[in-house]
Amino acid sequence: MKSTFISKEKNDVKFTMEFTAEEFEAAIIAAYQENKGKFNIDGFRKGKAPRKLIETHYGEDVFFEDAINNLFSQNYFKALDELNINVIDRPNADFSEIKKGEGFNITITVTAYPEFEVKDYKGVEVDKVEMSVTDEDIDAEINNLLQRNARMIVADRPAKEGDTVIIDYAGFVGENQFEGGTSENYPLKLGSNSFIPGFEEQLIGCAAGDEKDVVVTFPEEYHAPDLAGAEAIFKCKVHEVKEEELPELNDEFAKDVSECDTLEELKQDTKERLQKSADAKAQAQMKNTVIEKIFNANDIEVPAVMVEEEVDNMLNEFDQQLRYQGLNLEQYFQYVQKDAASFREELKDEAHNKVKTRMIVSAIAEVEKIEATEEDVNKELELMAIQYNLDVDKIKTMLGAENFAALDKDIKMKKAVDFVFDNAKIK
Repeated sequence: MKSTFISKEKNDVKFTMEFTAEEFEAAIIAAYQENKGKFNIDGFRKGKAPRKLIETHYGEDVFFEDAINNLFSQNYFKALDELNINVIDRPNADFSEIKKGEGFNITITVTAYPEFEVKDYKGVEVDKVEMSVTDEDIDAEINNLLQRNARMIVADRPAKEGDTVIIDYAGFVGENQFEGGTSENYPLKLGSNSFIPGFEEQLIGCAAGDEKDVVVTFPEEYHAPDLAGAEAIFKCKVHEVKEEELPELNDEFAKDVSECDTLEELKQDTKERLQKSADAKAQAQMKNTVIEKIFNANDIEVPAVMVEEEVDNMLNEFDQQLRYQGLNLEQYFQYVQKDAASFREELKDEAHNKVKTRMIVSAIAEVEKIEATEEDVNKELELMAIQYNLDVDKIKTMLGAENFAALDKDIKMKKAVDFVFDNAKIK
């Protein structure tokens, strides 16, 4: 096979793959050996008929398609390597006239990854961002710690906002009890807004043993179409009213919830932890500013196929988020009164910017010869192992070759962002 570069217009590359008569004949023989068992010829057992006899019965081009497909698949990526073409889309192929005993050409047109020179990525000026931790921040964090360690005790009084009521309920629309609207001994925190608007407020003032008909109207955008906008009655019975009892804030509490011996040590540890988090957020904000300035300084053409692919990824991620909430894209489109085409159009600007950013950062990594070392990879694998509570070896097995390549690329991108930040001018 001989590959020959023809032209490049914008990001569309054209080249030919030329096959000799001998190469074509060898591919036909291989196609015959692979497919001869599919043909029934009188006088021969299946798979034993000679090639010439099959060609006589079914046409001399009977094995052409398989032979050509095999030649293409075996040589396409080899040609890309020889011509140093990095493709980002499926190829369009145009074939010359195919005749037995002769060679032929395939002319390929395909979209290639854009070639560009990234500029102005060193010495980017960015204002220093500092985030300080206040006493109020520390108090709020300690209060959250108290809340997480609170215990529920029975309150011998009517329920108020913030209490948890243990209830049975059954939902009806008209005289019909609807599916999914029934539960027993359900713990509902009043004021959590976890139920239909108006439900929780009607249980305020109820005591243990009380029964209450809660009347609500389902939202128009409710995920169950048969209930959307409908008025419903929930027949409720309150079994218990419970309130939170916070632990006493003292040295003993500090010992129970941390490795600190005193409350003052816990507060100091909390301050240091919050400040570390604040510093990380400040640095992330400055990094984003640096990348944004480099983004604006580089006017590069982003191929439409890459934007469409990113839109696909964004849609898939959004669909997964919806499914966690018991919805899907089709239901979402009904709620917002949009169709898939218009929603895709809305995502294109964001998708374009994401792709352009990745292209720029990837180009910086290539120019600066940034690599993902074995130490970098192992560090990421250890973090993943902690996140998923698995052994590192198990993580390696689960990733596979394709995901390992993606991990390698992600590490390079992160290091490239760190590189431009380290070379920025912080004012």
